[in-house]
Amino acid sequence: MGKLNNIAGNFIPEDNIIEIVPFGSGLINNTYLVKTKSSFPDYILQRKNKNVFPNVPAMMDNIVKVTDHLRNKIIEEGGDPERNVMTLLTTTNGDPFFEDAEGEFWTMSLYIPDTISYETASTNDLARKGGEGIGKFQRQMADFTQDLYLTIEGFHDLKFRFKQWDETIKSGNRKRIKECKKEIEWIENRRKKMVDFWNLVEEGKIPKRVTHNDTKLSNILFDKEGNVLCVIDLDTVMYNTVLADFGDAIRTFANQGKEDDINIDNVGLDIEKYNSYIEGYLSEAGEMLNEMEKEYLSFGPQYIIYEQVMRFLMDYLKDDVYYKIDYPTHNLVRTRAQMKLLESIESFFQI
Repeated sequence: MGKLNNIAGNFIPEDNIIEIVPFGSGLINNTYLVKTKSSFPDYILQRKNKNVFPNVPAMMDNIVKVTDHLRNKIIEEGGDPERNVMTLLTTTNGDPFFEDAEGEFWTMSLYIPDTISYETASTNDLARKGGEGIGKFQRQMADFTQDLYLTIEGFHDLKFRFKQWDETIKSGNRKRIKECKKEIEWIENRRKKMVDFWNLVEEGKIPKRVTHNDTKLSNILFDKEGNVLCVIDLDTVMYNTVLADFGDAIRTFANQGKEDDINIDNVGLDIEKYNSYIEGYLSEAGEMLNEMEKEYLSFGPQYIIYEQVMRFLMDYLKDDVYYKIDYPTHNLVRTRAQMKLLESIESFFQI
């Protein structure tokens, strides 16, 4: 761990470090826990994935702006600025990142002790608290007005996705395209409805606000009493419609089956978890939403799941170049499971 000690030493005195060990289960960045002598706090060290995030310095500028804003809000509201928001460290040069000799980017933040994270919303109460966590983040960022770098081009932009889609249909694997005629027609049948929704965003009728863009439950930290502490993993924080955050959360919080369930009979909307999540979400974010956002709230999950269907199917039609697969039809299985989830949601909500 000599190299890691040297890297961490750009943020804190290297003599304070006891050991650095792998931490968490993230699939994009490499994350480590930096354990220090008893009189010092512990830290989280991350190597950012520059293949996914091509401009790490700009991404870190986003995170600095957002965490500074959140910290001010938390202090105003009487919260704990060391436990209710990520605390970034800077290098001896004052930068929120360190670039090593290989051109890899590293960041460090304060480790928040005595916390719990969850992979799935196993209870309605946990779904409700997850909604509170995302709703609170959005509420606290509602008056943020600074510019943010577009970390990932076209993220949740269906017009951008349709350009990729049309190109995939022209140049993809012809055998697989023929095999997936039903799935392709399914996407095309919903195309106008999805574009009409995105037009409302482009026209400003549904405003763009600061969004997290990866609202799975494991990105919310809880204390040991089960209360929400803070939202973490801010790499994808950007401007978008909050309905995208809401929709992505429902996609993971309230699916009765798995994202890649082979048996699609298992897949469907858990309406109790949906209602619990929306109750928690609106308790924090309800007053900031305009009437159009409230009207289209239930469409957020449909939009995000539709986009995910497209992404899984496009990858399958391009011979699986993006998502990791465990077997040859894995992306097609994912596609069909997400189609079933969307159809289930459509049976509950019509926009």
